[in-house]
Amino acid sequence: MSTRTDDLDRSLELRTEIERTGYYPDVVTDGVASAVAGEQVVSFFVHHEPTFEHDEVRRHLSVLVLTPTRLILAHTDEHAGDDLLPEPYTSTSTEAVRLDSVASVVVTRMIANPTSGPGRPAEAVLTIGWGGVSRVDLEPATCSDPNCEADHGYTGVLSSDDFSLRVSAAADGPDAVSRLLAFAESLSSRTHRR
Repeated sequence: MSTRTDDLDRSLELRTEIERTGYYPDVVTDGVASAVAGEQVVSFFVHHEPTFEHDEVRRHLSVLVLTPTRLILAHTDEHAGDDLLPEPYTSTSTEAVRLDSVASVVVTRMIANPTSGPGRPAEAVLTIGWGGVSRVDLEPATCSDPNCEADHGYTGVLSSDDFSLRVSAAADGPDAVSRLLAFAESLSSRTHRR
Protein backbone atom coordinates (compact mmCIF):
# COMPACT_ATOMS: atom_id res chain seq x y z
CA MET A 1 0.00 0.00 0.00
CA SER A 2 1.25 3.48 -0.78
CA THR A 3 1.47 6.47 1.47
CA ARG A 4 2.37 10.13 1.19
CA THR A 5 4.03 10.17 4.61
CA ASP A 6 7.76 10.09 3.97
CA ASP A 7 8.79 9.47 7.57
CA LEU A 8 7.27 5.97 7.72
CA ASP A 9 9.22 2.91 6.62
CA ARG A 10 6.89 0.45 4.88
CA SER A 11 9.35 -2.48 4.93
CA LEU A 12 7.20 -4.65 7.21
CA GLU A 13 4.06 -3.97 5.17
CA LEU A 14 6.00 -4.88 2.02
CA ARG A 15 7.09 -8.18 3.58
CA THR A 16 3.48 -8.92 4.60
CA GLU A 17 2.22 -8.20 1.07
CA ILE A 18 4.88 -10.46 -0.47
CA GLU A 19 3.96 -13.24 1.99
CA ARG A 20 0.27 -12.80 1.14
CA THR A 21 0.95 -13.84 -2.47
CA GLY A 22 2.32 -17.20 -1.27
CA TYR A 23 4.85 -17.08 -4.10
CA TYR A 24 8.24 -18.05 -2.66
CA PRO A 25 8.06 -15.23 -0.09
CA ASP A 26 11.51 -15.82 1.39
CA VAL A 27 13.19 -15.88 -2.03
CA VAL A 28 11.32 -12.77 -3.24
CA THR A 29 11.90 -10.85 -0.01
CA ASP A 30 15.61 -11.68 -0.06
CA GLY A 31 16.00 -10.36 -3.62
CA VAL A 32 14.00 -7.21 -2.92
CA ALA A 33 15.78 -6.49 0.37
CA SER A 34 19.15 -6.85 -1.32
CA ALA A 35 18.19 -4.27 -3.96
CA VAL A 36 16.64 -1.88 -1.42
CA ALA A 37 19.95 -2.12 0.50
CA GLY A 38 18.64 -0.81 3.81
CA GLU A 39 16.93 2.28 2.44
CA GLN A 40 13.53 3.31 3.74
CA VAL A 41 10.56 1.87 1.83
CA VAL A 42 8.36 4.87 1.08
CA SER A 43 5.83 3.11 -1.17
CA PHE A 44 5.44 -0.21 -2.96
CA PHE A 45 3.28 -2.31 -5.24
CA VAL A 46 3.25 -6.12 -5.49
CA HIS A 47 1.72 -7.81 -8.54
CA HIS A 48 1.32 -11.59 -8.81
CA GLU A 49 0.64 -12.70 -12.37
CA PRO A 50 0.10 -16.34 -13.36
CA THR A 51 0.66 -17.16 -17.03
CA PHE A 52 -0.33 -20.23 -18.99
CA GLU A 53 2.32 -22.05 -20.97
CA HIS A 54 1.02 -25.09 -22.86
CA ASP A 55 -0.50 -27.27 -20.11
CA GLU A 56 1.35 -25.60 -17.21
CA VAL A 57 0.75 -22.54 -15.10
CA ARG A 58 3.83 -20.40 -14.54
CA ARG A 59 3.86 -17.62 -12.02
CA HIS A 60 5.52 -14.21 -12.17
CA LEU A 61 5.80 -11.68 -9.37
CA SER A 62 6.67 -8.02 -9.89
CA VAL A 63 7.58 -5.87 -6.91
CA LEU A 64 7.95 -2.11 -7.30
CA VAL A 65 9.54 -0.24 -4.42
CA LEU A 66 10.01 3.48 -4.00
CA THR A 67 12.76 4.63 -1.64
CA PRO A 68 13.71 8.26 -0.99
CA THR A 69 16.31 8.09 -3.77
CA ARG A 70 15.50 5.14 -6.05
CA LEU A 71 12.87 3.12 -7.85
CA ILE A 72 13.46 -0.61 -7.39
CA LEU A 73 11.91 -3.12 -9.79
CA ALA A 74 12.11 -6.81 -8.94
CA HIS A 75 10.80 -9.69 -11.03
CA THR A 76 10.69 -13.31 -9.92
CA ASP A 77 9.81 -16.16 -12.27
CA GLU A 78 9.64 -19.89 -11.73
CA HIS A 79 11.17 -22.36 -14.16
CA ALA A 80 11.04 -26.08 -14.74
CA GLY A 81 14.35 -27.87 -14.45
CA ASP A 82 16.67 -27.77 -17.45
CA ASP A 83 20.10 -29.01 -18.49
CA LEU A 84 21.90 -26.53 -16.25
CA LEU A 85 19.63 -26.81 -13.21
CA PRO A 86 17.77 -30.13 -13.26
CA GLU A 87 15.39 -29.23 -10.40
CA PRO A 88 12.70 -26.51 -10.64
CA TYR A 89 14.10 -23.08 -9.77
CA THR A 90 13.30 -19.39 -9.55
CA SER A 91 15.08 -16.43 -11.06
CA THR A 92 14.88 -12.98 -9.51
CA SER A 93 16.06 -9.91 -11.41
CA THR A 94 16.25 -6.51 -9.77
CA GLU A 95 16.92 -3.08 -11.18
CA ALA A 96 17.57 0.07 -9.17
CA VAL A 97 16.88 3.37 -10.94
CA ARG A 98 17.84 6.73 -9.48
CA LEU A 99 14.73 8.89 -9.14
CA ASP A 100 16.43 11.75 -10.93
CA SER A 101 16.80 9.41 -13.93
CA VAL A 102 13.07 8.77 -14.26
CA ALA A 103 12.03 10.75 -17.32
CA SER A 104 8.35 9.85 -17.49
CA VAL A 105 5.55 8.35 -15.44
CA VAL A 106 2.56 7.61 -17.64
CA VAL A 107 -0.70 6.54 -16.01
CA THR A 108 -3.68 5.38 -18.03
CA ARG A 109 -7.00 4.88 -16.23
CA MET A 110 -9.97 3.11 -17.77
CA ILE A 111 -13.31 4.24 -16.33
CA ALA A 112 -16.45 2.28 -17.18
CA ASN A 113 -19.64 4.23 -17.89
CA PRO A 114 -18.02 7.70 -17.84
CA THR A 115 -21.33 9.50 -18.38
CA SER A 116 -22.09 8.79 -14.72
CA GLY A 117 -19.12 10.91 -13.68
CA PRO A 118 -15.84 9.88 -12.13
CA GLY A 119 -15.94 6.34 -10.90
CA ARG A 120 -13.57 3.75 -9.65
CA PRO A 121 -11.15 2.79 -12.44
CA ALA A 122 -11.75 -0.65 -13.96
CA GLU A 123 -8.14 -0.85 -15.16
CA ALA A 124 -4.91 1.08 -14.86
CA VAL A 125 -1.64 0.95 -16.75
CA LEU A 126 1.57 2.37 -15.32
CA THR A 127 4.43 2.98 -17.77
CA ILE A 128 7.76 4.29 -16.50
CA GLY A 129 10.59 5.51 -18.69
CA TRP A 130 14.15 6.29 -17.66
CA GLY A 131 16.04 5.77 -20.89
CA GLY A 132 17.26 2.25 -20.24
CA VAL A 133 15.32 0.90 -23.22
CA SER A 134 14.46 2.84 -26.34
CA ARG A 135 12.37 1.60 -29.24
CA VAL A 136 12.31 3.00 -32.76
CA ASP A 137 9.27 2.38 -34.97
CA LEU A 138 10.05 3.24 -38.59
CA GLU A 139 7.88 3.32 -41.68
CA PRO A 140 8.35 4.67 -45.19
CA ALA A 141 7.57 8.37 -45.42
CA THR A 142 4.97 9.45 -47.96
CA CYS A 143 3.62 12.69 -49.35
CA SER A 144 0.08 13.79 -50.11
CA ASP A 145 0.46 13.31 -53.89
CA PRO A 146 -1.05 9.89 -54.74
CA ASN A 147 0.93 9.76 -58.03
CA CYS A 148 4.31 10.54 -56.45
CA GLU A 149 6.93 7.84 -56.89
CA ALA A 150 9.79 9.63 -55.14
CA ASP A 151 11.65 8.10 -52.23
CA HIS A 152 10.81 10.26 -49.20
CA GLY A 153 12.97 8.30 -46.76
CA TYR A 154 11.58 7.09 -43.49
CA THR A 155 9.64 8.55 -40.63
CA GLY A 156 9.47 7.13 -37.17
CA VAL A 157 8.86 7.42 -33.50
CA LEU A 158 11.45 6.99 -30.76
CA SER A 159 9.83 5.92 -27.52
CA SER A 160 11.13 5.03 -24.10
CA ASP A 161 9.01 2.64 -22.11
CA ASP A 162 11.33 0.78 -19.81
CA PHE A 163 8.60 -0.73 -17.66
CA SER A 164 4.86 -1.16 -18.05
CA LEU A 165 2.32 -2.84 -15.79
CA ARG A 166 -1.40 -3.32 -16.36
CA VAL A 167 -3.79 -4.10 -13.51
CA SER A 168 -7.52 -4.70 -13.84
CA ALA A 169 -10.29 -4.88 -11.27
CA ALA A 170 -11.68 -8.00 -12.96
CA ALA A 171 -8.41 -9.96 -12.77
CA ASP A 172 -6.64 -8.43 -9.77
CA GLY A 173 -9.44 -6.87 -7.73
CA PRO A 174 -10.50 -3.23 -7.40
CA ASP A 175 -8.09 -2.66 -4.51
CA ALA A 176 -5.14 -3.62 -6.74
CA VAL A 177 -6.07 -0.87 -9.20
CA SER A 178 -6.28 1.66 -6.37
CA ARG A 179 -2.92 0.53 -4.95
CA LEU A 180 -1.23 0.83 -8.35
CA LEU A 181 -2.63 4.35 -8.80
CA ALA A 182 -1.46 5.33 -5.30
CA PHE A 183 2.03 4.01 -6.07
CA ALA A 184 2.06 5.90 -9.38
CA GLU A 185 1.02 9.10 -7.61
CA SER A 186 3.77 8.67 -5.04
CA LEU A 187 6.38 8.03 -7.74
CA SER A 188 5.15 10.90 -9.90
CA SER A 189 5.29 13.34 -6.99
CA ARG A 190 8.97 12.54 -6.48
CA THR A 191 10.07 12.79 -10.10
CA HIS A 192 9.21 16.48 -10.47
CA ARG A 193 11.61 17.46 -7.67
CA ARG A 194 14.84 18.01 -9.56
